[in-house]
Amino acid sequence: MSVEAKIFRFLKIVGVGFKARTEAQGRQLFLKLGYSHEVQLDVPPAVRAFCFKPNVICCTGIDKQRVHQFAATVRSCKPPEVYKGKGIMYIDEVVKKQGKKSK
Repeated sequence: MSVEAKIFRFLKIVGVGFKARTEAQGRQLFLKLGYSHEVQLDVPPAVRAFCFKPNVICCTGIDKQRVHQFAATVRSCKPPEVYKGKGIMYIDEVVKKQGKKSK
């Protein structure tokens, strides 16, 4: 089965020790996000996930809605936080860092 991938969504993982890896030809995604366990996500049938580096995830497929929905699911595992800038964010996303909390 040869499917041309038309839609791409790249995510980057920022944080010490945060990593991603794929198994089963891009059908399972494993994330190490600082929790006590590894987060396992099953990739939907119309989507593939690839890890170019341990901190870059590529979600690809032919259905735009499904690719973006899966990318949003991955991002929701550890959304970027404004104080240190750690978490999962889209490549083109800019997180505005906030200053220290004032009393």
